[in-house]
Amino acid sequence: MISAFGTSRPDRVAVLSLALIFGAGVLMAQGLAPHNWIWASVVALVFLGDRALRCVTAKQAALTGWLFGFGYFVNGLQWVVEPFQVDAQAHAWMAPFALLLLAAGLALFWGAALGLAQRFAHGSWRVLALIGWWALMEFLRAYALTGFPWAGLAQLSAGATAMSLLPFVGPHGLGLLWLIVTLPVALFWHAKRLAGAIVAGGLCLVLFGVASGPMWTRAPAADDVALTPHMVRLVQPNAPQNEKWDPDKRWDFVRRQVAFSAETPRPDLIVWPETSVPQLLEHAAETFEVIAESANNVPVFLGIQRRDASGYYNSAVLLDAQGQVAQVYDKAHLVPFGEYVPFGERLAKLGIHGLASQNGAGYVPGRHAMVVESPVGRMLPLICYEAVFPQDIYQVAERPAVLTQITNDAWFGTRSGPQQHLVQARMRAAEQGLPMIRVANTGISGMIDPYGRLRENLPLGVSGYVDAALPAALPATLYSRTGDWPAFIIALLFTCLAAAASKYLRQRHIGLMFSW
Repeated sequence: MISAFGTSRPDRVAVLSLALIFGAGVLMAQGLAPHNWIWASVVALVFLGDRALRCVTAKQAALTGWLFGFGYFVNGLQWVVEPFQVDAQAHAWMAPFALLLLAAGLALFWGAALGLAQRFAHGSWRVLALIGWWALMEFLRAYALTGFPWAGLAQLSAGATAMSLLPFVGPHGLGLLWLIVTLPVALFWHAKRLAGAIVAGGLCLVLFGVASGPMWTRAPAADDVALTPHMVRLVQPNAPQNEKWDPDKRWDFVRRQVAFSAETPRPDLIVWPETSVPQLLEHAAETFEVIAESANNVPVFLGIQRRDASGYYNSAVLLDAQGQVAQVYDKAHLVPFGEYVPFGERLAKLGIHGLASQNGAGYVPGRHAMVVESPVGRMLPLICYEAVFPQDIYQVAERPAVLTQITNDAWFGTRSGPQQHLVQARMRAAEQGLPMIRVANTGISGMIDPYGRLRENLPLGVSGYVDAALPAALPATLYSRTGDWPAFIIALLFTCLAAAASKYLRQRHIGLMFSW
């Protein structure tokens, strides 16, 4: 590993260089929730840009990118160890391996970005190439093998600026903007022109601020958001994951939700979280009667498992005023190694099953996303992990009036996991200009307005309910119509331009741009 950075340098200096790169990745992850240290992400990205310009070979650049990404994902995805603590005696030993392997695998995308930028561009054109290749690798990470876009670059800026830009550029476009704003500063820093770096950084931040200013957003104050006449009750039972399926305790949580549903005044819709009824749909008729009686003619949307000839499903059902199942949605985008295991039949013989599957066999995915007709309008259900994927929302043919996420964030612990999951839910609302009803088993439940702002809510670790007025949807956003294509095309153009310019200048022996 050290030899990739040059054997002419003392070993301790090479080790320090490796440690600094890894540490910069760790620092960058502090820009994610719950810390939201944006300055840390900016410093880390500028540092990486400088290191990329120092690389001599593609191998060296790839190692730099991988090590930086490894530090970022190890820190940013710490919540991955939490599901293994639910049954610690059986699974705790797997937790560090799961985190390290996941981080190492995701870091390969970033290593590839730096390696390709080094391979196909030269001099300062590598910065432009890196912006393009990094953005393309983030696309690949979000789409390949069902995708895993968690901790994407757009999530480093979860404040008002991010939410105001998302309706126009989407998460990949915002990630691309992050790179455009920060990486060019490294050109001046690399040339030891501190004043230029400060000026360039300041100019980029000003442009970033203008792009997200009032002339673009026109977002009203939270109190002035247009509201529909509909009221929605969000029910949060606060069932710890190690008790949720305990035969001696699980019905206590159901009774808790029934009591919350019976409270007055009556809303237009009551929403319970993911798998909030601990039995299969085909056996739940009597339970539904009790729920309907407590709800007093108010429809209830809740999570439950069901089974047919194909297998088990993680589902959501809408109960009508009489407690009859009006509509059923089966979760279509399942969690790998949680709700199903790739090559599951073979691995099941070795005793390896999805952690979140109570039946031991894993779940079968539903056919596709679908819009459900509800008392508060056309509703697009998202079950837990599905809210991580923007493409699953904008590809739905019929635009809904509201997004509804039911989830069980007890799997993610009480630290970064639930906070990061909430950020992504807020992003989906802002991208589409749609309100989101978010109901989590242990929190954070809340009503999210179409600008991505959390309104009435229940925090982590409390049981209770809140009645929230449903905000009105905004007109279809630019991103909801274009999807990720503009950002993808721009990233591709960056890589092609950098490669073409480098080749042209090299062939004509012209000095490379900004080669100080």
